[in-house]
Amino acid sequence: MNPAEHEGASRPAALDPRQVRRALVASVIGSGFEWFDFTAYVYFSKIIAEVFFSVGSSVVSMSLALATFAIGFLVRPLGGVLLGIYADRVGRTRALSLVMLMMCAGTLILGLAPGYATLGVAAPLLVLLARLIQGLAIGGQFSLSSVVVVESAPPGKKMFYGSFNMSSQALAILLASGCSYLLINNLSMHSLTSWGWRVPFLIGALIGPLGFYIRHNIAESPEFEALRKQVRAGATRAFRLRDFVREQGDAALCAMGVMIIGTASNYLWNAYLPVYVEHQLHLPLKSALLGTFIGGVINFLLFPVSGKLADKFGAYRLFYPLVITWLLCTFPLFWFIVSAPSLTRLLIAQIIASLFQVAIAGPHPGMLSAIFPAKARSTGVALSYNLAVTLFGGMAPLTVSTLTQATGSHYVPAFYVVFAALVSLALVAFTRTGQSALANDRAGRKPFSATQHAPATDLQSSSDS
Repeated sequence: MNPAEHEGASRPAALDPRQVRRALVASVIGSGFEWFDFTAYVYFSKIIAEVFFSVGSSVVSMSLALATFAIGFLVRPLGGVLLGIYADRVGRTRALSLVMLMMCAGTLILGLAPGYATLGVAAPLLVLLARLIQGLAIGGQFSLSSVVVVESAPPGKKMFYGSFNMSSQALAILLASGCSYLLINNLSMHSLTSWGWRVPFLIGALIGPLGFYIRHNIAESPEFEALRKQVRAGATRAFRLRDFVREQGDAALCAMGVMIIGTASNYLWNAYLPVYVEHQLHLPLKSALLGTFIGGVINFLLFPVSGKLADKFGAYRLFYPLVITWLLCTFPLFWFIVSAPSLTRLLIAQIIASLFQVAIAGPHPGMLSAIFPAKARSTGVALSYNLAVTLFGGMAPLTVSTLTQATGSHYVPAFYVVFAALVSLALVAFTRTGQSALANDRAGRKPFSATQHAPATDLQSSSDS
């Protein structure tokens, strides 16, 4: 590949510190609101099943509600690709603003839709429409907010700044579990079913005005502006989707490997666990929500620490020992819960799982952004991230629930995490991009070093040439 095509060919000026702060705060708050809505759906899935999927069987109703949750994930790769292409061609902040407005629309539909008793079959169709809009929007959310923050961050602090995007997801889980806990403990079942469950979704709709703010007050990153100038000058070629597999296929597989274990653990321990605790362990729902709330606090506070350590020691040097250790700890942790179910044991297990989640997932935004060159970064992060999350995250509640019912085993979630860990290790270890990234970490070469010197130039040189 012509070296001029790499964004490292020019050295864009750094953003003003005020713009960096604006980009960081807006992206973190926006991500928090969006994941707040997504997480709240699972917490209230039992009530949503009763309100919208009343078919006479609680098992079937619950399965339909979880299937609708999963459908939102099936369209995520499509939304990620479309919004990623838009961001790589038109601008990161304009695309991020559009994402937030779409998420607001889907959330309002879900929060205001009448139930099955009022609309009949139209009610679940409205929920499906809301989930499709949310799925398309959330498909671009993580990639766009991560790219905006990481590209705007100072040199040598890319993993640290990117980790705040993970903190925003932890904040969403924290707020969703806290809000759900308060509603469940302070409302009667009648009030909760008739209107209480809608409160989190109406709160989440506040993301709409933030979208307008980002569109008009957040500047594009210097790296993207430099790329746009190169395209206009004919020094490099604009991103073309048909070239993606040939040029970025290896990088996309590595990026999926980075994400799979983190997303599988996240959705099992934070999204599915409340359902598992209530239906399989027969503990009250509030027991799981309390542990999820505490885990959210741990994640929110410690994700930046994980990002900072990744900047210092190398994200890939830490990735392998952390994932292997988590793989070995998974079965003992589930045995600890299942052998004698109690609130105390559940809390201990959730705290341990949260610490592993922090250590593994904190550097993810920086790692994924470093894998792809600027001209394909939004699309590459969006596609690889959403494929990983759709296959191993969003489908996890339905998959694990179905397998648990079919086998009767309480250890299905543990099998799922172990399988996800093995797939992650294989994809990172056996791709040229993953091997190159580990070699760079061992040699002390930092991603995004020497300012915007195209971290992807180092990681991609073998696959792009």
